[in-house]
Amino acid sequence: MKKHQSFLVFAALGAVVCTTGFMPSASVADSSADEGEKGSYAETHGLTAEDVKNINALNERALSLSRPGKSPADLSPSAGAFSRASSRETPPAEPLDRMPDAYRAYGGRATTVVNNYIRKWQQVYSHRDGRKQQMTEEQREKLSYGCVGITWVNSGPYPTNRLAFSYFDENKYENDLENTSPRPNETQAEFEGRIAKDSFDERKGFERARDVASVMNKALANSHDEGTYLERLKKELADKGDALLHEGSRSNFYTALRNTPSFKARDGGNYDPSRMKAVIYSKHFWSGQDWWGSSEKRKYGDPNAFRPDRDTGLVDMSRDRNVSRSPAKPGERWVNFDYGWFGAQTEANADKTIWTHANHYHAPNSDVGPMRVYESRFRNWSAGYSDFDRGTYVITFIPKSWNTAPAKVEQGWR
Repeated sequence: MKKHQSFLVFAALGAVVCTTGFMPSASVADSSADEGEKGSYAETHGLTAEDVKNINALNERALSLSRPGKSPADLSPSAGAFSRASSRETPPAEPLDRMPDAYRAYGGRATTVVNNYIRKWQQVYSHRDGRKQQMTEEQREKLSYGCVGITWVNSGPYPTNRLAFSYFDENKYENDLENTSPRPNETQAEFEGRIAKDSFDERKGFERARDVASVMNKALANSHDEGTYLERLKKELADKGDALLHEGSRSNFYTALRNTPSFKARDGGNYDPSRMKAVIYSKHFWSGQDWWGSSEKRKYGDPNAFRPDRDTGLVDMSRDRNVSRSPAKPGERWVNFDYGWFGAQTEANADKTIWTHANHYHAPNSDVGPMRVYESRFRNWSAGYSDFDRGTYVITFIPKSWNTAPAKVEQGWR
């Protein structure tokens, strides 16, 4: 995959690219999901530290686009890593009537080229009021940013991650701290970070987000103004005895709908909650993002950072700056995040749900290479990588007239 083979041994210790551009064998994919955590994809698939540096630069640039009124054209290339990462290209348009080819399947994951994903998107995800739409140049521009681009093009605005959920097992964490010891040559900070990471349960975090989204969707139905929606939402929460009922009126939970751009858009919700639906995506990231705190926590994780509220499951994401894990060894470099799109699937078995994500930004004429799109089963998606120690499940809203979050998602294309 890479020209710089002499650099691989040195650089391969630490990087992941959202996922990977070269897929492992079926046995590797299966064992990765079964064992819980996948290791570094740079180590396994030959990605250089320079690749990761460029990918992080693009990810940071994309974050700037979440500011109101910004578009990719507004942001001129800066010096350094971004100049090298500016080889990103917008995929060409695909004919609306061209059918996609079958994806290549490996265990719990199916993979395809970005052009083929655009064809599937137009057939399955593009519908507006029941009619297929061709992916616009603006949408293809968003898509070209890679893993975050997949979520971006399906959710509408750049994902801001305000309404995030996870599950942390406090009892397991305290018990493991007390009754286990660091591994050989493992520092105390590394030990505590590992125990904290192992105490998060992504399945329960996902289930919590699904339950909350279900309550929201029930409250949205037939609510033609925000006041009615909030009144019905509180009633549903009270009936369930859900602690979210007691969130303050300015909480991200209660303000999420009104802060959604498509809710206000005339061709979206037009301020009518009944025209909206709550959907889900996921983000994996690193906990040690405090540059003024301990360098050990930036290397090995901050046990206290980004833990969910014990009662509600809400995660305070206000300090998430997309800062990647700091290297503990020479040559290490880690990717700063990974996004997966879920939507509004109704499949009850979490293991059968499909998460759409990608390897990295689209740069077919550079060493980074072309973007590939993945559809992963939950166990494959949630297994995570050594670059990340947090996985959150985020609720956002899209208009019901959009089909970017269909209830049924078929893995690949047959």
